[in-house]
Amino acid sequence: MARITGETLTQMEPDADVTATQMPAVPASPARHQQIIITLYGLYARQKESALPVSVLIAMLGDLGYDAPGVRSSVSRLKAKGVLKSVRSDGVAGYAISLRALEIFTEGDERIFATEQANPDHDWVLAIFSVPESMRSKRHQLRSELQALGFGAVGSGVWIAPARVQPVAKRRLEARGLDGFVEFFHGDYATDADMGKKVAQWWDLGELDAQLGEFLSVYADALDLWTGQLGDSPDAALAAASDRTLRTAFQYYIPMLTLWRRIPYRDPGLPLDLLPEDWKGPEAQRTFLGVHRLLAPLAAAHARTLIGRQSAAVR
Repeated sequence: MARITGETLTQMEPDADVTATQMPAVPASPARHQQIIITLYGLYARQKESALPVSVLIAMLGDLGYDAPGVRSSVSRLKAKGVLKSVRSDGVAGYAISLRALEIFTEGDERIFATEQANPDHDWVLAIFSVPESMRSKRHQLRSELQALGFGAVGSGVWIAPARVQPVAKRRLEARGLDGFVEFFHGDYATDADMGKKVAQWWDLGELDAQLGEFLSVYADALDLWTGQLGDSPDAALAAASDRTLRTAFQYYIPMLTLWRRIPYRDPGLPLDLLPEDWKGPEAQRTFLGVHRLLAPLAAAHARTLIGRQSAAVR
């Protein structure tokens, strides 16, 4: 699929708005197009049966540098995976998010936009499961679900996570028909051994550190750049924003959120005192939340304009 680079995005459609020419450059994002589409639905079309016509998706992703044929292909693949479904609204064909994906959106909000460490008191939940050999596929599915929820593997059939993950895990496993194989236990670590070393064994901290590093390699200066340009008040920034500023905020924020939202699942709120001293998590979280607070309203305003314009055009 053809992709316009982040540098090129800042050169598109010049206008007379002086402040827009001083906007921070939009970096080229490593996020894939299907991930971007899921982000757009999670932000702007997550209500039940809330559909987006393909023309709206093409317009949105066009602003992010993706061409129309690639968007159509990505939508088809997401439909085949059961993430999107075809619907008609007021006689217009479109795509809505599936109920299963909607559940994941709802579960994910608390983690993605969390403002504090999830487990400062070292309260843990153990998930212990046993699956008959004749149901091997269920065992694999159960492991995949627990890992996606942020559990670390202690041993065969024994997984651990911060205690606050348990309600979400219980609902997810019930929805998948897997809850009958799992027992949950709450408690603390009652051994004198160094739990920091255990955490490094139970979770793949190297992979998580690489994801945090990737995020910061693209967005480390984002908060300073945008605060310097727009100030610290989201309301004032929105009130003063030109159309070009709204569009640039959209181009910047959507890929940033897409890259960030996978990280809180790999790090379910592990206590900082059990992580390496140079752990990048707090810096990455501060950067994301600060930019989210400032840019999310501007990006939403641009998205509403695109949705209204394209929806009117197909009627």
